[in-house]
Amino acid sequence: MRMLPPPGGEGWGEGLHIAPIHIIPSPSPQPSPPGRGSQTGHRPLSQKRLLTHCQISYSEPAPAKAGGERCLGSVESPSRLRFNRTQLDMSNTSTQSSPNADPAELAKFSALASQWWDPNGKFRPLHDINPLRLALIDKTSGGLKGKRAIDIGCGGGLVSEGMARMGAHVIGVDMAGKALSVAKLHALESNINVDYREATAEDLAAQMPGQFDVVTCLEMLEHVPDPRSVVAACAALAKPGGWLFFSTISRTPKAYALTVIGAEYVLGLLPKGTHEYAKFLKPSELVGFAEGAGLTLTELKGMDYNPFSHVAKWKSDTTVNYLIVCKKAS
Repeated sequence: MRMLPPPGGEGWGEGLHIAPIHIIPSPSPQPSPPGRGSQTGHRPLSQKRLLTHCQISYSEPAPAKAGGERCLGSVESPSRLRFNRTQLDMSNTSTQSSPNADPAELAKFSALASQWWDPNGKFRPLHDINPLRLALIDKTSGGLKGKRAIDIGCGGGLVSEGMARMGAHVIGVDMAGKALSVAKLHALESNINVDYREATAEDLAAQMPGQFDVVTCLEMLEHVPDPRSVVAACAALAKPGGWLFFSTISRTPKAYALTVIGAEYVLGLLPKGTHEYAKFLKPSELVGFAEGAGLTLTELKGMDYNPFSHVAKWKSDTTVNYLIVCKKAS
């Protein structure tokens, strides 16, 4: 039996039970823990084989222990693994001596830059959920046409270009230079006007405060050292009365089972090491960051994505992927 990677550390808690997963892959290196996984992978399992080999059940996390340590869940496997919730530093570190970017994360996405616009490649899930997200942004903002929008953590430009196609004047911001090069080339080939900039959200907030009707930050917060600082910068970028959209992954055992074990190591839908469990954010934490930055929460949605039918839809369950909509006071 091959061991799948743990979320790591102590305090991983009670609640998630995963029966042993028997996989017979082509010879390949032993998978590394999330964040340092190799780019070689198992042959993807079909839906039938996945259901045959992997049985996952989920229950509510155990109550907090004395002394403040909180148990989030457990994995039943040959070794018992725990994750220490207190290792997550949620303190406000808005003043930084270096850019709010993780070099390992930038290298990871730069290595995949050429695949951003391949609808059947490693970023297929983003292509599949993009229409759903764009429709929500357009409807909530009262129509994107003619509005100024900024896309923080734009990557290869899927959302930036989508908003531009809907008539918005868009700035796309990212620190991964290779991904930005791909975004610029695709926009040029598609005759779409997007202003792409290699910078952090904090950089742009200092240069262009209060200038945008729409601010998006999608699937980015779980990849930066200080998500609170990014949320505050997004709030600063928005005009009074502006709309802000944040999406990320909740820090729950269920999310770990589906987005890391399932998507990365079993089905191969995402490159190994794409996500680190410790960087996932619970909705209460993200809403707290937004309210602390002076924003008002107007909507909280969960997203359901079926990797076999490639269909995405909104739902009330926010224990895996979710999105919040906020508004800046007029």
